[in-house]
Amino acid sequence: MQGRKLVLPVLILLFATHGGFCQSEALKSVVNNLAFYKQKKDLKYLAQAKKSVDSVIVSRSDSANLEKMVYRAIVNSSILYIDSLNKLHQPAAFLTQTTDLVDRLSANKKIYRYQPELEYAQHCLADVYIRHAFKYTRNSDYNNALQLFLEAQKYAPSFMPLNAYIAYSCDRLGNLQGAAKYYNILINNDKPRAEYIDAASNIYKALGDTAKALEIVKKGRRLLPADRLLLLDEANIYNNKKDYHELAALLPDLLDINPNNADIAFVAANCYDHLNQYDKAESLYLHAIELNSAAYEPIFNLGLLYLKQGEKKKRDEGQYITRSAQWLEKASEISPNDIKCLHVLQLVYTKTGNQDQLNQVNDKLKQLTNQ
Repeated sequence: MQGRKLVLPVLILLFATHGGFCQSEALKSVVNNLAFYKQKKDLKYLAQAKKSVDSVIVSRSDSANLEKMVYRAIVNSSILYIDSLNKLHQPAAFLTQTTDLVDRLSANKKIYRYQPELEYAQHCLADVYIRHAFKYTRNSDYNNALQLFLEAQKYAPSFMPLNAYIAYSCDRLGNLQGAAKYYNILINNDKPRAEYIDAASNIYKALGDTAKALEIVKKGRRLLPADRLLLLDEANIYNNKKDYHELAALLPDLLDINPNNADIAFVAANCYDHLNQYDKAESLYLHAIELNSAAYEPIFNLGLLYLKQGEKKKRDEGQYITRSAQWLEKASEISPNDIKCLHVLQLVYTKTGNQDQLNQVNDKLKQLTNQ
C-alpha cells in the first residue's frame, strides 16, 4: 500500500486567480514570499511568509478578519505540507492549531468567497495526515494509522484511495465489516481497480458470505473482462463451492492464460473428472504431474480415475486396473501413511488377486488404525 499526494503547492497561481487578495502591503509580502519559495525552494521564504502573516494578526479584530485568517491557513498548511522534517522548528501543537483554524474557517458562512484557498489548505492537511498515517502503517500500528486516515478523509472526502487505506487498516485490525464498508465504496466507483474488487471479495469470503463475494467478482469481470486476477478469483469460488458446471465455463480461458501452472491444471482436471469428462481429466492430470511430479493429489486422483473407468468399461477393466495400481502406488510412495490411498489400493489388489501386496496393505492399515 503506497501513499499518494493530493496537491502540489503552486501557490502563486492560487493567489493570482483570486481578485480579492493583496489588498495590503503586509499581505502582498506573504504572497511574494510564497512565490519566492516556489521559484527557489528555500524554506526561509516560508518562514518569512509566516512571519508576515503573523504580523498582521495581533488583535481580536484581526482574528475575526476572514481574509487574514485564510492567509494564515494557507501559510501554515503549506509549511506542514512542505516542511515534513520540521526544519522551521514549528511547535508540536502546530498541526492541531492549523487543523482547528481550517475547521473554523470551514464553518464560516462567508468562506465561499475563498473556496479554492480553503480547499488548498484542506488538501495540504489531508496529505500531512496521510504521511503520518503511513509512518504508523510501516510499523504495523494500524490503530493509529486508521485514525489518521480518517482525519485525512475529513479534508479530502473525494480522494478515493483513502477508502482503500482505511479498508486495509480495518482489515489488519480484524474489523472485517469496516473493511467491507470502505471496499464497497471503492467498487461502486465508476472505474474500480481490480485489486480493490479482489480485496473486497476476500473480505466477504472471510465473513462467510460467498454469495456476496461472487457477486462482487462477477461485477468486476463485467467491468474488467480481461483481468486475470478476477478470473482466477471467480474460478476459486466455484471450485471451493464444488460448482463444477460453472467452473468448467471458465477453464478454457484459465488454462490458456496459465498453461504451465500445475495447480490450475489439477483444478481443471478435477473439475472435468467430476463432470465425467474422463479424457480431458486424464490429459490434465498427466499435465499437472508433468509440471509437478512430487504433488500427491493429481497422482492419487489419476489412479482413482483409471479405477472408475475400469468399472465402467468391463471389457477393458484389467488394463485400467493395472494403470490404477501403478499410479496409486506412486501416490503411496509420496504419502505412505495416507489411509485413503491405502484403502483404494486394498480394493485394487483384491480385484487383481495380488495377495502379497494386499497383505502388506492390510498390515499397514492395522498399524495406522490400531485395529
